[in-house]
Amino acid sequence: MPPRIPIASCLRASKAPFPATQFTLPLRPFSATAAPNKTHQSHDPYIVAQKNRKKASNLSRRADLEAARVASLGDPVRGNPTPFVESFTTATPLPFDETKKMPEDQTHLNYAFSPKSVEQQLERSRKVAVPLDELRPQTAATATGPLGINYGGRFEEAAPALSKEEIEAQRTKDHERATEAIKRITALENSSSKDRMRVNIARCVGTFGRHNTDRILPPRAPPLRAVNDQGPHPVRPETNEKELAKRIGADTGSSEVQIAILTAKIKTVADFLQTRGKGDKHNKRNLRLLVHRRQKLLQYLRRKERGGPRWQHCIETLGLTEGTWRGEISL
Repeated sequence: MPPRIPIASCLRASKAPFPATQFTLPLRPFSATAAPNKTHQSHDPYIVAQKNRKKASNLSRRADLEAARVASLGDPVRGNPTPFVESFTTATPLPFDETKKMPEDQTHLNYAFSPKSVEQQLERSRKVAVPLDELRPQTAATATGPLGINYGGRFEEAAPALSKEEIEAQRTKDHERATEAIKRITALENSSSKDRMRVNIARCVGTFGRHNTDRILPPRAPPLRAVNDQGPHPVRPETNEKELAKRIGADTGSSEVQIAILTAKIKTVADFLQTRGKGDKHNKRNLRLLVHRRQKLLQYLRRKERGGPRWQHCIETLGLTEGTWRGEISL
């Protein structure tokens, strides 16, 4: 019959010693285990210096890898500066260049106004406005009040009559002053960042939307009928105007339009973090999400267009480098 070994009824270390037998196992209470003194380690100058050296070496290594990536592939956030991207700061349109295959940039105003509508309303207000001198009846001055009571000879003197030339000059002066005030109110220089972002989104839709680029850029190259097809390859047309009949309204959902809108938002957030958002972790995360979302769209557009004219137009206008879509992007 095997010998019986006494087992403690509780796993907690007992203060009372077990009876000394030949089968008793040595038990060590938890209080006897020496825990490391964390306070002593945190104040140890040798350990603190060792941690600082490791951290500095890791940061320097990360900076070297990022510099090597930027040198080989380009900046994954900003890319190369171009006139179109630099105009996002003021939201001013670029001068039209007929040599480039690019839609003409439209002029926008603050509060979603267009220059044509503002001019029409100002012209209408000039025609409708009537001077008060023409509406005021010309009456002779009297020494009595409205009830026929004499107030000691006090009465309002009649305003001197103005000639038609003076009235027209005053009307022109008032209209010019009102026009200058409207121009200052609707100018983008006096707008907020939200209004400039709205204008930049509209500019991206007009510049990269296929409702405009289909008249200028050709479609992507048609695929081969078979892998080893020896027949004549189908000819690609110069423009893609036949697709305009199927489109209703402006194109706001194509990949190149979304990439341009994300680039405008990335530039706004990156400028904020560089100037006055040093400790803003929320916007740092937003910048990382925007950059990765743009990377996915760039990879999709590159795969679908196969390096076609739309891809080249998007890359050259926005100044995007290989670092914006190739490899892993870490910020």
